[in-house]
Amino acid sequence: MKYLHTMVRVTDLEKSLGFYCTALGLVEVYRTEVPQGRFTLVFLAAPDDIEKAREHKAPLVELTYNWPPEEGAPEDYDGGRNFGHLAYRVDDIYATCQRLMDAGVIINRPPRDGHMAFVRSPDNISIELLQAGDSLPSQEPWASMPNTGSW
Repeated sequence: MKYLHTMVRVTDLEKSLGFYCTALGLVEVYRTEVPQGRFTLVFLAAPDDIEKAREHKAPLVELTYNWPPEEGAPEDYDGGRNFGHLAYRVDDIYATCQRLMDAGVIINRPPRDGHMAFVRSPDNISIELLQAGDSLPSQEPWASMPNTGSW
């Protein structure tokens, strides 16, 4: 058995790509348009996994965008937390969180401990960020930053 990908339904493909690629730093590996099924699949990988992902040797995030209008489809996808969360190891959790904040992303659970933070995608998918190696020393403004919303 081999882990392949996690599929996340998105309501606005461009907004989601802005979050996952521009703000979070993932890279689009490939895209599949399926006109007969009226959907687009976009597969993303962490920067360090791109080459392996192209060879199907690293896990991917699959963004599934169902083209509107889809009869009987919900306006949005509720309960993004239902499946748990996506998790990524990062080289510098403080720099990553700052980059996300600069891109307008709310840090729901700041990295007060220098090790873990949570943010949410435009479709309310919870994303955990974990510091690679040992936790970084606690520092401001993160140490005293409160939680915002749910994570």
